[in-house]
Amino acid sequence: MKLAAAYSYLKTELNQIEKTLNETIHAKDPILREASQQLLKAGGKRIRPVFVLLAGSFGNYDFERLKTVAVSLELIHMASLVHDDVIDEAELRRGKPTVKATWDNRIAMYTGDYIFARSLEYLTGIDNPRAHRILSETVVELCIGELKQMEEKYNIDQSIRNYLRRIKRKTALLISSSSQLGAVASGATKEYETALTKYGYYVGMSYQIIDDILDFTSSSSALGKPAGGDLLQGNITLPVFFAMEDVAFKNNLRKVLAAEENLDPKDIQPFIDYIKQSDAIDRAYQVSEMYLNKAYQALQVLPDTKAKQTLTTIAKYIGKRKN
Repeated sequence: MKLAAAYSYLKTELNQIEKTLNETIHAKDPILREASQQLLKAGGKRIRPVFVLLAGSFGNYDFERLKTVAVSLELIHMASLVHDDVIDEAELRRGKPTVKATWDNRIAMYTGDYIFARSLEYLTGIDNPRAHRILSETVVELCIGELKQMEEKYNIDQSIRNYLRRIKRKTALLISSSSQLGAVASGATKEYETALTKYGYYVGMSYQIIDDILDFTSSSSALGKPAGGDLLQGNITLPVFFAMEDVAFKNNLRKVLAAEENLDPKDIQPFIDYIKQSDAIDRAYQVSEMYLNKAYQALQVLPDTKAKQTLTTIAKYIGKRKN
């Protein structure tokens, strides 16, 4: 089953959100407009708006208010992708050229900043200081996460705790905030808001761990970018941490990563092969499953509704996804 099938009944609302995204990033400057449109047309699962809508159903469901939150969060996500591609020197995203590849780093950074600004401006449609504070704190953590990712590149002496903190900021917080802000915008009870916030965090952690596993196990065509790209860019992910328990593997990896930006894909291929043949992948899946189990537990306080069933289905899909 495709993920979109789980929330196909939200198609009308998601189409309206897509239309609003298009209208919101329409810039007067032709380069900003074209670069922003290229990013939007690259597509995506729009999972953050989905979480906003589903969480909003546990309060007083007001689509216009929820749409404002959903659009703002998706714009922040889009902006972070542009900045990510600059940091990672990525040429492809979802199989298509990145803004950085089509133009250059400066245009990409300005495009990301523009989309960030449009996100914050659009959220002013919600007259709720707490919603603004939650979103602002999320953006601050995202920025810190970007800086930490740069600082920790090629550093194999960092701990798994560093990694978990990094993916929390990189992925989990924005998903968690999507669930929380959906609850806040709909006036859901504090109990429901807390449950949805926790659910989003745990699902986000699992989602990123699976992403990091697929970077080793999936094909380049399925990923829409080169397989093994994370390690090539010096990003130490969970499967690598488990593999580094083998001292020889870690010492050899240290020597190779010393080349940093001068790394060649063939230099890291033996390490990718080792990781795929070891128990590192299975152990990483076990950590992902642990987070998913916590997500299921968080949902238990919510009433048995279609939205709760969908949230459960999404979590199950994330644990089994292949791309």
